[in-house]
Amino acid sequence: QVLLVESGGGLVQPGGSLRLSCAASGFTFVNYGMRWYRQAPGKERELVAGISSGGGTTNYADSVKGRFTISRDNSKNMVYLQMNSLKPEDTAVYYCHAPRFGSWGQGTQVTVSS
Repeated sequence: QVLLVESGGGLVQPGGSLRLSCAASGFTFVNYGMRWYRQAPGKERELVAGISSGGGTTNYADSVKGRFTISRDNSKNMVYLQMNSLKPEDTAVYYCHAPRFGSWGQGTQVTVSS
């Protein structure tokens, strides 16, 4: 059974930073790409960032390029999203996603507000 558990969300002021973590289990993590998505109130869920199985290839939504960094630690079955220079429009529930399995975590709330 594929299980994804996000953590690290919270309330942060504009310009601040957060690091989200996703713990994966139930599959051979090192073999599969991973993604982070987000969903703001009243909006569609959108792709934020993706990373290849080995971590050598990453991609980002234009809205977060240069501010967010996706990474993974295959020895720990973890994927991360480092978010810097946060803006109020980054406020959303952030989800970890294993596209090969169609699996989602429960999400972690990120709120950027002064």
